[in-house]
Amino acid sequence: MFEYHGWITVREAAAGDDDDARMRQVVDDLRLYIARMASPHLLDLRWMNGEAFIHLGGNSNHRSPEAVGLFEYVAKVAPGSYGLLHVRDDEDPGCENEVRVLRLARGAVTHHSEPLLSPCIPVLEDPFTG
Repeated sequence: MFEYHGWITVREAAAGDDDDARMRQVVDDLRLYIARMASPHLLDLRWMNGEAFIHLGGNSNHRSPEAVGLFEYVAKVAPGSYGLLHVRDDEDPGCENEVRVLRLARGAVTHHSEPLLSPCIPVLEDPFTG
């Protein structure tokens, strides 16, 4: 199972003084990238109050590199962006019993354990007694 929930505030630069024309170009590029993903899950890029935001979420039977790939792509094309992606991946060796958090900040994506939701058993679910 691969479950993920995330958000990104899209910014061209960390200074917060993005050029409007350049930001529109960045967002247009991100729209094309997202369209190529063709995800059946939640994937939304929209302007709100003059800023661009991406929201995503999904649950599939197996790992999908697209969600993580989107975070890495945004880090490259809009390094002032920031956001979080919570991932539960029972096929991730050594991390199958935890929720992981990917942090996007200053053009880098880093991976962390989410202590509020890990370990999944017993925090989220009871042990299997089969």
